[in-house]
Amino acid sequence: MVLCALRRRLLRSSCASWARLLQRPSSGCVYSGVHGFQQEEITEKLRAFPGGSVDLHQQESGIAVLTINHPSRMNAFSGSMMVELEERVSQLESWMDGKGVIVRGADGTFCSGSDLTAVRAISNPQDGMKMCMFMQNALTRLLRLPLISVALVEGRALGGGAELTTACDFRLMASGSVIQFVHKHMGLVPGWGGAARLTRIVGGQNALKLLGGALKVDSGLGLRIGLADGVVEAPGAAEGAGAALRQAENWLSHYTGGAAPVIRAVKKVVSSGRELPLSEALRTEKEVFGTVWGGQANLQALASKSKHR
Repeated sequence: MVLCALRRRLLRSSCASWARLLQRPSSGCVYSGVHGFQQEEITEKLRAFPGGSVDLHQQESGIAVLTINHPSRMNAFSGSMMVELEERVSQLESWMDGKGVIVRGADGTFCSGSDLTAVRAISNPQDGMKMCMFMQNALTRLLRLPLISVALVEGRALGGGAELTTACDFRLMASGSVIQFVHKHMGLVPGWGGAARLTRIVGGQNALKLLGGALKVDSGLGLRIGLADGVVEAPGAAEGAGAALRQAENWLSHYTGGAAPVIRAVKKVVSSGRELPLSEALRTEKEVFGTVWGGQANLQALASKSKHR
């Protein structure tokens, strides 16, 4: 009954309301037709610039691996890859058994932002704004997933790739990796929501330094300013190329252990606290609490008296 009441309340709330996103994540876009954004129009335009892929592997453990795969361009996003990213986010939104997601790049590097072939072709301000809105929608939905997310940064994360790291809850940097907001060198500022998210992660002073100076952030600096949450060691020859991913899966497992409904509820209340005014966040927390109170995991914990373990 509590869940049904929550659904009814969410359906009555505005599109901008975060509470609505908890149950209807596919509608959780920052922009819609009200803002002059036509999803079908920009999707068709972006698909005209193919190359690479965005691959999704959903594991029985409840941890998914999202791979940006375009090694010949340092995993830069082609137009079709931007569309695939939005499609993969939609898949994750409907994955009810999911608890976490690791975002990584193929072939030992993270992502170098936008493929310049597509950028040059849509360099007029109107198309640039549409691409901006499309990617802000996709990355905002990625951050708002009811999954705990971590960016595994190997090699370089440049420009839009640096922005992508901020659309995850956590960032793990491999030793020798670099995050760099190079937008100034291109005569730009971030357009995929990276500046807003970066400011919330590292604070205004540090964000100004990173954007204004286009500073190269290695794992040491990342840890000091809070952009990085941990460091994974570069694999030796005996460990193989998947060693960093295995380390990331092990790191993430410390936060995703337990029943999927509980982990997803944890992420939802944190997301609402991160984005909403306090009064709205408190109401959302109450409603989410009602979906797990008396649930299977709660009853099992009460029966086993596991509170103080």
